[in-house]
Amino acid sequence: MFSTSSRFSRGQYSTHPVHTLPSSSLLSGYQALAKSIQQKIPSGLRVLAIDGYHGVDWQKLRESLDKELQAEGISAHWMSMDQALKSPEDLREMLSPFLGGDDPIFGFIWPTGIESFFQPAALARLRTLTSIERGAAAEKLTIVYGIGAGLIDTVDACWYAEVSKEKIQQLKKASLLRNWGDDSDLTFGAFYKRAYYVEWPALNRHKQNLNLRLSCFIDMHQADHPVAISGDDFRAALEELTHTPFRPRPWFAPGPWGGQFMKHHMGLDPSEPNYAWSFELIAPENGILFGDDKHHLECAFDWLLIHNGAGVMGMEAYHQFGNEWPVRFDYLDTMDGGSLSVQVHPRPDYIRREFGETFTQDETYYIALADQDAKVYLGFKEETQPEPFKKALQESAEKGIELDVDRYVYHLPSKKHDLFMIPNGTIHCSGKGNLVLEISATPYIYTFKLYDYLRRDLQGNLRPINIDRGFENLYWDRKSDWVNKHLIAQPKLVASGSDWQEWELMDVPYTFYIIHRVDFATSVEWDIDDTAYMINLVEGDSVDVIGENGTVVPLAYLESMVVPARTGRVQCINTGKNPCKLMKVYVRKGTGIEHSLNVPN
Repeated sequence: MFSTSSRFSRGQYSTHPVHTLPSSSLLSGYQALAKSIQQKIPSGLRVLAIDGYHGVDWQKLRESLDKELQAEGISAHWMSMDQALKSPEDLREMLSPFLGGDDPIFGFIWPTGIESFFQPAALARLRTLTSIERGAAAEKLTIVYGIGAGLIDTVDACWYAEVSKEKIQQLKKASLLRNWGDDSDLTFGAFYKRAYYVEWPALNRHKQNLNLRLSCFIDMHQADHPVAISGDDFRAALEELTHTPFRPRPWFAPGPWGGQFMKHHMGLDPSEPNYAWSFELIAPENGILFGDDKHHLECAFDWLLIHNGAGVMGMEAYHQFGNEWPVRFDYLDTMDGGSLSVQVHPRPDYIRREFGETFTQDETYYIALADQDAKVYLGFKEETQPEPFKKALQESAEKGIELDVDRYVYHLPSKKHDLFMIPNGTIHCSGKGNLVLEISATPYIYTFKLYDYLRRDLQGNLRPINIDRGFENLYWDRKSDWVNKHLIAQPKLVASGSDWQEWELMDVPYTFYIIHRVDFATSVEWDIDDTAYMINLVEGDSVDVIGENGTVVPLAYLESMVVPARTGRVQCINTGKNPCKLMKVYVRKGTGIEHSLNVPN
């Protein structure tokens, strides 16, 4: 075995793909924000709402913007939304049914927006005060700020400030952030559970009501120096993306089983012990970067769906999924790492009933790279029976006894470009020595770990095991013979040209998405037909992806891209020296109309 430094070299992969804006579009720094306020006061700006997402440094924003306003001769009256929040105790009582009790991971999706986080009488007082301030003299300015400021409708303008989900988690890990409206210093797991199940769904619903009202969007990743864009320019940029192939910004995380390939190939932080996951294209946690020749601004992927979900996803898919982007790409890196936990994902009705999700986590493993002895665990061995297996799992968890996984779980050799199908209820895991491109339905935290090799996480804690939940969802007829017959892709040629072939890898009734791969030497093109595609270059050096509007977007080896439903005709031109293989993933036509969303139950 070679050392990781010589085994894995830096590739062309870009971790910060930027969609270009006109150079005049972005505002940089608090001084620019203050000047934009000053310019609007003569035309009637008296009351400004600055709303935003959890994780924004509101104190820094207020102090810095106020300083610049004073330098412009403007004395602002600031009113914080925090004064209208319910108490931490009242919020905990209200949210308790959605936080899963003692379950360390799972809760239930919050069903509404953010209004119930506030005291109605306090909101009414703020509304009254801002209404009075709108009648003030021309030289006066009132700013109501903080999460929920957009609930106050008696304002002249509404801004929105945001940081990414990645930044939120970084702040928590650095002990710089607590849950919204809470004074408890929760563990990261408890913090994430409340964020995932309550805060993020509530805040995203609130954002849906603000899109057309926004007169400014502010990226607060660098709290000392924010970057902003006018509401009109922001909406224009989002609209352009509905017609243009683009890459969301990926991000990466280490884990107890993580490998070394991504660290080197993608040029990631060498101080991390490994990288286990990429959030390659997981819409709820990815951002989109806009930039000009001087500055970059990031917004959540959610804004694109809020702005024009039907244009991005296609009308049929949008009718079924709404603002929930349905398919995700991520990498699982076990190259010079360890095997994933032995796991299973919930059946459709279980995930709806227990967690409030609307569809389940059907998966596939596409093997992007594999060592010679790599393997994938998938289904049970023919002789495996439920009770002995459960007893062995429980003894392992209770007594710290290592489990002989190969005694119970079937495994197959994995090699580059294999595709393994993993419908819900199927026991599985990747063995060591793989780089897996995981192509899956978007729900992404519903892994019931049955066995995790007695490993601890990077903080030294044993990772939670979910034997009982797992056994409520396992299909026991998915054994080696059935797996060999149903879950290993058998590529089928569906179209070809002079130097290209398109292969159907997966089109099965128990998943709503279809997987094709196009192998080509020079170029390939196809009509979008009101269907969104997710693509990934799994072999080759690089391609140019060109939409009908003429925008050319580069895609390098192992990079992922969204091709929106309004792109029209798309062309991929090989710009490297080697032949290419391009994954094409899309939602089956007729899903939710002629075809069931998830089967079986």
